[in-house]
Amino acid sequence: MPQAATVAEPTTGTSGSDFAPLLRTVREQGLLERRIGWYALGIAANLLALAAVVTGIVLIGDSWWTLLLALPLAVLWARTAFVGHDAGHAQITGNRRLGMAVGLIHGNLLLGMSQAWWNDKHVRHHANPNHVDKDPDVGVGALVWTQKQAEQREGFARWLTRNQARLFFPMLLLEGIALKVSGFQDLRRQSLRERTVEGFLLVAHLVTYATLLLTTMSVGKAIVFALVHHALFGLHLGMAFAPNHKGMEMPDSDGERWGHLQRQVLTSRNVRGGILTDWFLGGLNYQIEHHLFPSMPRPHLRLVQPLVRAHCHSLGMPYAETGLVDSYRQALTHMHEVGEPLRPAPSAAV
Repeated sequence: MPQAATVAEPTTGTSGSDFAPLLRTVREQGLLERRIGWYALGIAANLLALAAVVTGIVLIGDSWWTLLLALPLAVLWARTAFVGHDAGHAQITGNRRLGMAVGLIHGNLLLGMSQAWWNDKHVRHHANPNHVDKDPDVGVGALVWTQKQAEQREGFARWLTRNQARLFFPMLLLEGIALKVSGFQDLRRQSLRERTVEGFLLVAHLVTYATLLLTTMSVGKAIVFALVHHALFGLHLGMAFAPNHKGMEMPDSDGERWGHLQRQVLTSRNVRGGILTDWFLGGLNYQIEHHLFPSMPRPHLRLVQPLVRAHCHSLGMPYAETGLVDSYRQALTHMHEVGEPLRPAPSAAV
């Protein structure tokens, strides 16, 4: 079986560590203990809801009304992705094989997204969040995250960077397809055993998905449904991940070496809200707590938040927290500022 990569809690017990007292308190309160029953109920409910939507697609059949089901299917796929994310962090169970199976089923089979690719990328992100040289999430891609990166852009990429803030949400419409492509590309990196399992499940997903659409509707309607569905899925996932780090501190490779608490807190942003926000963002709205305790079960993130906030305040450490809309504003403002040097200066008034 392929080996899933997980991020473990730091085990430092050094009395001088800013993180050690907080970690000790969290362990004493049992907040790192797994919530297998909670996850089992959530997974079962999500699978039943997915089955209901698929049944609806079959029953409505070759009709444009079927397009209406692309939205709930996209939302449920995002729930599925959140389960895969939690499985990759060993939040669901301490049993490595079981956690790996949950991740492969939810990532590869149900979504067509490689769990091994995601884990490899995500573990590197957690180890060094927002570090330009080490975090793949802020490396040069379709978007860039520093003015130094922007200065190196040429041609169409330069135009894209100039306008990346206004293009960010439209570009997310392509993310659902990009995730599939990245998974297949990553198969070349994997070992033969891992590649066999991952590749088989990715192909099984594509065959099942295509069979469902092509046996229930015409080719034209099937293509439109798939495009709308993946666009909404990518947009939803992007809206869940965008508030987390964009516009936050970016460690300097030549600067002071940060400890675990600084590295995770100063680069992360929380999003305020209630149960609906928790559901919509899959618990990622507690980004600070998730980065400090990556294997902590999702329902415990809300419980540990007051402890983390109080600990940061006692140390005089900034604790970033804002509303959902403002989190997008901050992320887009950062992207706009990154592209600023590439935009022509406004003409002086005559």
